[in-house]
Amino acid sequence: MKGFASLLAATATALSLGLGGAQAADPVRIVVVTHGSNTDSFWNVVKNGVADAAKAMSVTAEYRNPSTGDLTEMARLIDAAVASKPAGLIVSIPDPDALGNAIKGAVAAGIPTVSINSGSEVREKLGVLFHVGQPEYAAGLGAGKQAKAAGVKDGLCVNHEIANAALEQRCQGYADGLGIKLTMLDVGSDPTEIRNRISATMTQHKYDGVLTLGPTGADPALAALQEMGTAGKVHFATFDLGPKIIEGIKAGSIAFAIDQQQYLQGYLPVVALALHARHGLLPGGDILSGPGYVTKDSIGMVEKLAGTVR
Repeated sequence: MKGFASLLAATATALSLGLGGAQAADPVRIVVVTHGSNTDSFWNVVKNGVADAAKAMSVTAEYRNPSTGDLTEMARLIDAAVASKPAGLIVSIPDPDALGNAIKGAVAAGIPTVSINSGSEVREKLGVLFHVGQPEYAAGLGAGKQAKAAGVKDGLCVNHEIANAALEQRCQGYADGLGIKLTMLDVGSDPTEIRNRISATMTQHKYDGVLTLGPTGADPALAALQEMGTAGKVHFATFDLGPKIIEGIKAGSIAFAIDQQQYLQGYLPVVALALHARHGLLPGGDILSGPGYVTKDSIGMVEKLAGTVR
């Protein structure tokens, strides 16, 4: 993952130098605004990608996010970024109703805007240039098909961000892959509350499969299954990676993690916007950063990149 992105940066840097001379004499500032809260380790890897790309391309990249994931605050952060007149803007779009006006404002102000992680289905309507992320429904569908192949008959999807349309798409894909009606448990972001609600739900109904949508849901879900004595017996899969998810995969408590390679979601748009600012270059369409499926056999290859920020 990191090696691929580093190779791309080296190629892009060489291209930039060949087309336009010294980068240091041509300053570029890019602002990144995401919905990730300060407690969600998923976004640490995105930050690493942003920082590495900024260094490779000799640009300034400012990462901003609402501390609690509040989308009203995120919209204000986008407005503030627009007012600062950056050379480019990178945003996640978990809820186009909450963020659409702010993003349209950026586009109307003439700021080249790229979306990452969520919002691929609305980015064109909002005027966003391209999207870097994974097809969410397809990723969930793949998870459901793998769970079905493992013998799962009745799966529960645990959603920790009910306002995020992309996460609901994952859940629907999971249910469709299993060939069942969607059962989605909305749990919020408090770890204790998530653990308690999963324990109560799994006690009332004996689901033989569970899908969580990131470390925020996966970590307490794993704790709940361990407390109930069903870890490794219930087929448990999750999106994204983090230290506890890695431990669960190694121990056999988690069957697999769906890696959307969020390092690339931070890295690639910074490279693209730097080249666009200097030379008018752009990708020809959206860039798929995933999904990839991480199992016990492959966990060692990605372990060192998961959930930490440098």
